[in-house]
Amino acid sequence: MSPARVALVTGGAGGIGAAVCRAIAAPGGRVAVADLDVGAAAPVARAIGGHAVRLDVTDAGSVTAAVAEVAATLGRIEICVNCAGWDELRPFLDTDEPFTARVLEINLVGPIRVSRAVLPGMVEAGWGRVINVASDAGRVGSSMESIYSAAKGGLIAFTKTVAREMARHGITANAVCPGPTDTPLLAGIVAASPEGERVIETMTRSVPMRRLGTPDDVAAAVAFLASEAAGYVTGQTLSVSGGLTMA
Repeated sequence: MSPARVALVTGGAGGIGAAVCRAIAAPGGRVAVADLDVGAAAPVARAIGGHAVRLDVTDAGSVTAAVAEVAATLGRIEICVNCAGWDELRPFLDTDEPFTARVLEINLVGPIRVSRAVLPGMVEAGWGRVINVASDAGRVGSSMESIYSAAKGGLIAFTKTVAREMARHGITANAVCPGPTDTPLLAGIVAASPEGERVIETMTRSVPMRRLGTPDDVAAAVAFLASEAAGYVTGQTLSVSGGLTMA
């Protein structure tokens, strides 16, 4: 990856997002660690020589302000990784309108909002990478995650459309789909559900590699898609799931 490239990573304060920030920064990328909790983003940014910025993906004004701050501090954003996400395990009939709205806002509308903010600069530059962290739940469904699965399935479809429209501008768009991954978000989801432990145990037994993924497993895939080497890879959906799902 060229040292000149500037990356924006949403949800960058922890879990997969923090691992992605480290992976992109390692070969010289300049990374904006964007998160709703800018205090938690700050140590990640310090460790990689990046910039911490507050970004709420559910607020258009916050997104616009964060993108402007990154451009003024690091330069034009050329790599965008939409990693911010949230969910709770709930049977579909136990979901309601507020829960549905929150899951869709964070996991689908948020990445759309961020992409809309950064793509004009990429078009002007004639180069760009958009990597959306979706989920295998969006490819094959997932019990207790009906709304989340719908959001991530929509994100995969959105990614493909962006890839088609942006290809002539030298911009690629791809989706990375983690399987069950050992993150603070997953731990919180499991702790909040009376059936959480059973669901995760079942998933882990189903993984051919017999373990949960790690944030670094996912970050390696994202870093490749963000690199110069992936310039002819676009519109793809890459599962990082230890073989839990196979195309």
